[in-house]
Amino acid sequence: MKSVLKTALICSTAMIGTAAGAQTMTIGITQNNVGVDSYQTTYEQAFIAAAEANPDVNVVVLDAGGDVARQLAQIDDLIQQQVDAMIIWPTNGEAVIPAVRRASQAEIPVVITNSNIAEAGFDFISSFSGPDNVTQGQRAAEIMCDRFKALGIENEAKVVHITGQPGYTTAIERAQGFNDRLPEVCPNVEQIDEQPGDWNREKSQQVMEAFLVQYDDIDGVYSGDDNMGVGAMNAAIAAGRAEGITFVGATNFAVGYDAMAEGTYWGSIYQSPVDDAEAALQTAIDILNGEEVPFLNYFDTPKITQENMDEFTKPVF
Repeated sequence: MKSVLKTALICSTAMIGTAAGAQTMTIGITQNNVGVDSYQTTYEQAFIAAAEANPDVNVVVLDAGGDVARQLAQIDDLIQQQVDAMIIWPTNGEAVIPAVRRASQAEIPVVITNSNIAEAGFDFISSFSGPDNVTQGQRAAEIMCDRFKALGIENEAKVVHITGQPGYTTAIERAQGFNDRLPEVCPNVEQIDEQPGDWNREKSQQVMEAFLVQYDDIDGVYSGDDNMGVGAMNAAIAAGRAEGITFVGATNFAVGYDAMAEGTYWGSIYQSPVDDAEAALQTAIDILNGEEVPFLNYFDTPKITQENMDEFTKPVF
């Protein structure tokens, strides 16, 4: 393993850990967009804390700021630094593949975290560590359908859908899981519209405002995460139409948890950014130690609703 940790030249870098020694692992990470939401901020904090707790690990922590070109440059920079392993949270699952190929050609094992790259890049990575986003979308559809059945409207309900950032694998997979599963469990429920909210609460609120103007009858709203879901809920509250609408999200944020406790938001999928970060780092460490790891290294993300939320700790993000 290499023992030299160079200073990143392209982007601001956090160097965490003990002084590099003969057996010290140097692991570089380039993240999607730390400042865009509290999940990604908490992920970075947890990643750094996990690295600090391991005396055998140094990490180079980079943030692409949602910029594909910047992330490609960061990957190339980590290759030049000759890190022992690389963790990538892709800004775009297709666009990062050429740079991931270059890392593979440099014999640097790559772990993709949180949101997978497109299948065309699978030959160039060692493992994906994160949630099963298709399953999350499926479970969200089941939550929605179960609620409609409890309300007796499963044969007439109409749903709108707010997705994440276009081209982003997590957004694509969660939407796919929801769209495929809902007709299976509630075949008479109609999805009347689907628009992107880009993981942004304010934009999602605007999307929902437009839905409320366009459609007189909305019984359910599915959002790709709770940040967007709460934005949609706020629009409905402001319009005086929140009562009677079932709001379901994914990645249960603290604001979603609080809204569930208040009775205005129905359910979500529980996902911890701390688990996410620690799993990614441990996967890279295991690979460098020569251990076998699953190619798709998922951690569980259970359903959470108003009915069982007391079984879960309030999210810290």
